[in-house]
Amino acid sequence: MAIMIKTPQEIEKMRRSGAAVREVLEHVKALVKPGVTTLDLENAAESKMAELGATSAFKGYRGYPCVLCTSVNEQVVHGIPSKERVLREGDIVSIDCGVVLDGYYGDSAITVPVGTEVTPKAKRLLDVTRASLETAIKVVRPGATLGDIGAAVQEVVEADGFSVVREFVGHGIGTRMHEDPQVPNYGQRGAGTKLRAGMVLAIEPMVNVGKPGVQVLSDGWTAVTEDGSLSAHFEHTVAVTAEGAVILTQ
Repeated sequence: MAIMIKTPQEIEKMRRSGAAVREVLEHVKALVKPGVTTLDLENAAESKMAELGATSAFKGYRGYPCVLCTSVNEQVVHGIPSKERVLREGDIVSIDCGVVLDGYYGDSAITVPVGTEVTPKAKRLLDVTRASLETAIKVVRPGATLGDIGAAVQEVVEADGFSVVREFVGHGIGTRMHEDPQVPNYGQRGAGTKLRAGMVLAIEPMVNVGKPGVQVLSDGWTAVTEDGSLSAHFEHTVAVTAEGAVILTQ
């Protein structure tokens, strides 16, 4: 495993790509409402990226056709935007976005309620998934381990009776979208690779209301919960510094 350690100058460049991702996500989030299609969100993201001078990290990656992943309700990750997929009152939609700016990648995801009539269970899922990410980021500092990050996510999620997806994990990120190490959302405190200043990680809990199992649909991309339960996804790109975690996609 070759973990790339970034210089402060490189982290500064990644802060710029992270800011671009955040701007795209905020722009797209504002458009989420009943009647909008996931392709509408895709088109908005694509024009925003062009405006920011950023290119998509996703489009063309292993043949992926779009700049966003839009995963609705029981879709966990990698949902492909489509004019057929119309958002409805009470849905939840995960929006995952990655960009490249000046050769450096940024990657972040949010899950957004559609309309105002989202069920209490769905609201709770969003709150818990977001909280699990925030809790994981708080443990990031030199000398902590990948197991500390995974355990932090797992403890928050399971305390609420939800489950952590195991087939998909976070990852190192830098001049490529996926670098070492893998960053699971489960684990044991103190176990796994020790964090060092200069590491940059995409931490991304994916959380299901029901069981953790997922399956990939026939399109080869869209992952859904095996039991049809709702799923949420939040992600930040985070730098490990001597002072602790710095969120680059804030």
